[in-house]
Amino acid sequence: MPVPKRRTSTSKRNKRRAHDAIGAHQTVECPECGEPTIRHRACPHCGIYRGRQVVEVED
Repeated sequence: MPVPKRRTSTSKRNKRRAHDAIGAHQTVECPECGEPTIRHRACPHCGIYRGRQVVEVED
């Protein structure tokens, strides 16, 4: 069974992991209320997604 000959150094490991960080969510403006909303999710302020009321929101 193949085994690595040398231990992977910390700098080599960290360079490989450089692209693994989680970025910020993409936000768009809600067409109904104008509040910033995460894409492809129901608006938490008005409860509308793709022109339909999908979540009941208390005022």
